[in-house]
Amino acid sequence: MTRNRHLPLTETTTYILLALTQPLHGYGAIQKITELSDGAVKVAAGTMYGAIENLLKLGWIHEVPSADKRRRVYEVTAQGQDILRQEIQRLRQLGNLATQLGY
Repeated sequence: MTRNRHLPLTETTTYILLALTQPLHGYGAIQKITELSDGAVKVAAGTMYGAIENLLKLGWIHEVPSADKRRRVYEVTAQGQDILRQEIQRLRQLGNLATQLGY
């Protein structure tokens, strides 16, 4: 099987896609990533908004309607879910290999 040219994802991109499996605005996604990582991963606002622009261009997230007109809300698309699944599978295979080798 040929690996997707977008893989591996960066840790930050993986966390952003995981956070946006529910509709969130950028700052909400930053908070969610901190929560998901138990504080180990902190994403700066500039990093988040640059990543959002890239993920929008790739079609991995899209803007969703929001009652709050001051904030843009985003959610993972089907294409984004697919790339996230591929990355999770890649990480699982790597973890399984490490376990088999005694790590």
